[in-house]
Amino acid sequence: MRVAVIAVGRLKQGPERELADRYFERFDEAGRKLGFRELSIHEIPESRARDAATRMTEEAAAISAHIPEKSILVALDERGQNLDSTVFARHLGRWRDEGAGHTIFMIGGADGLSPELRRKAKLAIAFGSATWPHQMVRVMLLEQLYRAATILAGHPYHRA
Repeated sequence: MRVAVIAVGRLKQGPERELADRYFERFDEAGRKLGFRELSIHEIPESRARDAATRMTEEAAAISAHIPEKSILVALDERGQNLDSTVFARHLGRWRDEGAGHTIFMIGGADGLSPELRRKAKLAIAFGSATWPHQMVRVMLLEQLYRAATILAGHPYHRA
């Protein structure tokens, strides 16, 4: 199964980029042994439209252009479920075992994801009830992907 993160906004050089790169590499290495063939990240430029609805529509179109058919979509959304790491790992492992070709994690811009993309998502997850900047959400998601791989592999990284 291929895993992709499609995020509105660019992650500039600095500590967030370094941390994201570290978890990207860790998941890529651990995931290949578990049947996760590829991890990719697609950065979508933020829309410059004046109103939020137009921005979300433009960003949704750009996100959609990167989604292969029959993908499992996961929305990162402050209204989503708060999953513990073990449940998150079970979802990822089940989709892999069911033969899903692609699992796509979508991170919206400042206005969030469009209602249409949220409806298409098989799962919506949140990292708590706080609102996080997209840079931090990306780092937290990549860490959770790596943690999920270690849980699925029985590695002691996750000590719950």
